[in-house]
Amino acid sequence: MNKKYIKYIDYIIKDIKPPYFKCMRDHYGLKQDECVLVLSKVYNESVTIKDKLVYDSNDNLIYWEDTNYNWSKYEYSTDGNYKISKYFETSDGSWVKQEYDTNGKLIYWENNNGYWAKMEYDQINNRTYYENSYGYIIEGKIL
Repeated sequence: MNKKYIKYIDYIIKDIKPPYFKCMRDHYGLKQDECVLVLSKVYNESVTIKDKLVYDSNDNLIYWEDTNYNWSKYEYSTDGNYKISKYFETSDGSWVKQEYDTNGKLIYWENNNGYWAKMEYDQINNRTYYENSYGYIIEGKIL
């Protein structure tokens, strides 16, 4: 690639915001292989594009966009052998953050409305504690 083209791609990477496919097509006129290049740099890893679905190198869905330019972005935990979403964001401003323990059990959940919940588990994965932002608390073995 020549220096001018590299500089142009770097500019796009710094400038681009979702909806990515609409932006890459309408604002920059990029072709499919250029979209892969740009999104690989945006996500700092090799990506695969199937229609308007973007997958990371572990085949996790990390972005999608529909024909109305609604979109969602996902991030996954790299802990353990689990493919668990730890962050989800949508075009309407909604988002969810999640944390998991090493056994893949949900231990924290929070959304854009300020609601949150915390959970704890014993050695055999029984939930032993639950608390949420409404002040609801349960202690002891919870089925």
